[in-house]
Formats: sequence, C-alpha cells, structure tokens
Amino acid sequence: MGPIVIVLIILVVLVFIALIKTIQVIPQASAAIVERFGRYTRTLNAGLNIVVPFIDTIRNRIDLREQVVPFPPQPVITQDNLVVNIDTVIYYQVTDARAATYEVASYIQAIEQLTVTTLRNIIGGMDLERTLTSREEINAALRGVLDEATGKWGIRVNRVELKAIEPPTSIQDSMEKQMRADRDKRAAILTAEGIRQSQILTAEGEKQSAILRAEGEAKAAALKAEGEAQAIRTVFESIHAGDPDQKLLSYQYLQMLPKIAEGDANKLWIVPSEIGDALKGLSGAIGNFGPMTGGSGGQGTVPAPATGMERREKPSITD
Repeated sequence: MGPIVIVLIILVVLVFIALIKTIQVIPQASAAIVERFGRYTRTLNAGLNIVVPFIDTIRNRIDLREQVVPFPPQPVITQDNLVVNIDTVIYYQVTDARAATYEVASYIQAIEQLTVTTLRNIIGGMDLERTLTSREEINAALRGVLDEATGKWGIRVNRVELKAIEPPTSIQDSMEKQMRADRDKRAAILTAEGIRQSQILTAEGEKQSAILRAEGEAKAAALKAEGEAQAIRTVFESIHAGDPDQKLLSYQYLQMLPKIAEGDANKLWIVPSEIGDALKGLSGAIGNFGPMTGGSGGQGTVPAPATGMERREKPSITD
C-alpha cells in the first residue's frame, strides 16, 4: 500500500502543477508572449487564457500602459562650440508586444541611445541662445525622429520633453551679468520716464494754475472796474439828482485845498484860476467880509485872482 500511495500523491501533484501551467491569468493592460518549443505561437491578452502545459511557455510579459523614462544628462555641443548638458524625459507606449520582444533586444536602451544621437544632431545645428529658447522646436523634432524609428519595434513615442538645459558655469555667469545689466537698463529707463512724466504733469499743472489765476485776476479787474464805474455813475446821478448850486460847490472846493497842501515834501503847489469864482460864490453866501486890507469900512469884496494858474511857494518851516 505504501508505494501505491506515494504514486498517487505524485500524480496529484503533477496534475496540480499542470493545471497551474495550463491556466494563465493576464492582468489588464498587459500582454504575454507564448512560445512552443522556442517558437512564437501567440500573444495572450488580458483575462483567463489556456495554454498547453510543459509545451507552451511564457516568454515575456509586457506592460501596455504608457511609460515614463527619464534619461541622465547628456553632454551636447552646440553650433557655437559650447557644451551643454541636457536632461530628457520620454513618454512611450508598447503597441505591439511581439515586435517589442523580437525586433529589438532592449527597447529601453535602444530608445535612450537613439535619443542621444538625435539630440546631438539637432542641437549641433543651433547656437546656445536658440537652444535655450527653442525647446518646443527641439521636442517636436526629437519626437518625430524617435516615433519613426521606434515604429518597427512596436513602440509609439507620445511625448519628448527637455527637462533641463545647463550651459557651462562661465556662460551662466555671463548670462546673469547680461540679465542684470538689462534689468538695470530697464529700471533706469522707467525711472527717467517717470521723472519726465512727473515734470510734464507738473508743468501742465502750473500752466493750468497760471491760466486760471490770470483769468481770475482779469475777472476781478473787470468786476472792480465795473464796480468803480457803477459807483461813479451812482455819484454822478446823485449829484445831478440833488441839483447842487454854486455855493455848495465853492465850499467843497475850498475844503480840498488843505489836502492839496499836505506833506512836508510839497514845496510848490498850484492854485487854479477857478478858485476866484469859488471865493466869489462863497462870499455871496456868507455876506460881507470885513476890510481885508488897510481901507475904510464898507462892503468888502474879494478880488478875483488873475486868470490862469497862480504859482505859490509853500512857506518852509524852520526851527
């Protein structure tokens, strides 16, 4: 009974192993290459698959999802003989598991080397300034070459990105100095423009202020002249309305004489000839004066001064 039991146990184990090798479960977005006696037979897709145990073997399992592979910095020489280090990132996807398995030994290494050589060809025709400012152009050119070359490998390159472009340290210092000089230049220009604009605005303000001040002064002078004219008209109308006689005018005339003679600096003052007419009118108003000179009593008369203007010296006052 012992040997029979051992044989049965061995058979059960073999059947279990055969079942395990017969049933193959492939995850989603994956594929498996099946070989029979070393020759490609078929590609297993996602799900439950049945293979012949001990005859069919799984050669390779491939992930069909999009992959991201960063490559280390590569030294590249530009057209103006400057060495720059460029980091690249490749986004690719396996579209044909059979071609990716049998058409190339290692598609990751092949993509990396193809990226380096293509990048050197593209950057070799550009100077440093264009290299730093033409990332989109470099990405498009690199993607076109890679996608065409990797198509026969069952791989599609979806996107190529330049992660970093690092020029030499001396060039970086020169670029920083140039950038700093440009910024200082722009700052000086903006400062000068601000000062110029401020001066223009100040001049415009002063101009407007002067114009408004002149207009105000003109209006004030006009209003003052109009007021004085109105006052003169009012006085003139009042005088005419009051109908003053010769006596009142003569009295007002005499009251103005002291004001004419005011001031110590006045050495010479002029008595108009009309003063005689004023005195005559005043004498007629207040009656007869006493004898003005050495004659006898009687009605005094005020002699009329000579016609024209009389010049009289103001007596000087001395201590």
